[in-house]
Amino acid sequence: MAMSFASVPATAGWQHLGARTGFEVVYFQARDSGCDIEGWTTATEDGVTWAVEYAIQLDATWATRSARIRGRSPAGFSSRLLEADGAGRWLVDGETAPHLDGCLDVDLESSAMTNALPVRRMNLPVGARAPAPAAYVRAAGLAVHRLDQTYVRTPDEATRQCYDYSAPAFDFTCRLVYDETGLVLDYPGIAVRVT
Repeated sequence: MAMSFASVPATAGWQHLGARTGFEVVYFQARDSGCDIEGWTTATEDGVTWAVEYAIQLDATWATRSARIRGRSPAGFSSRLLEADGAGRWLVDGETAPHLDGCLDVDLESSAMTNALPVRRMNLPVGARAPAPAAYVRAAGLAVHRLDQTYVRTPDEATRQCYDYSAPAFDFTCRLVYDETGLVLDYPGIAVRVT
C-alpha cells in the first residue's frame, strides 16, 4: 500500500562520492499548486570541473513543469530552459522536443535530489514497478537526452523507503534509500545525504 510523504524540509544537502567529488545544496518552497526547488552543485568528475545551478517548478503531482539550468565547465557557460505541460510534452529552449514525449520528470546528472521527483510523483506501493523516463540533462554542457529508467519499490527499512533503480542506457542498477520526505539518503556510487 502506498503511503503519503512527509513535507520536504526547507533545505537539504548531499556530498557527492564515488563517480565524482563535490557537493549539492537545495532549497524547497512548497506551494499549494506544487513546489519550487532551487539548487547548486559543484563537482570534479574524471578530472573535469563543473558547476550547475537550477530552478525547478513542480505541479501538485510533482511532475516537472519547468527547469531553468545554468552551468559552467572548462568548455564555458551554458544554459537550458525546459518547459513541460505535465502530460509528457516538452520544449527545450523554446523548441519542441519530441524525443522527450512521455517524460514527466527532469533528471539532472549533476543532482542527487532529482531522483526524488519520480518517487514522490509515483508514490509506489511496496512490490510495484514503474517506468519513469526522464528529460536527462548532462552536467558538463547541459545536453538534454531521454533517459529510460525504472523504479521498483522494495520493502522498507524502518522509516526508510527503498527502491531498486535501473538505467539500461548506462548499464546501471542500484538500491536507492529514501527518507520519509521522499528525498534520497543513499545513492550508491553517487551521493549521500548530509543534511
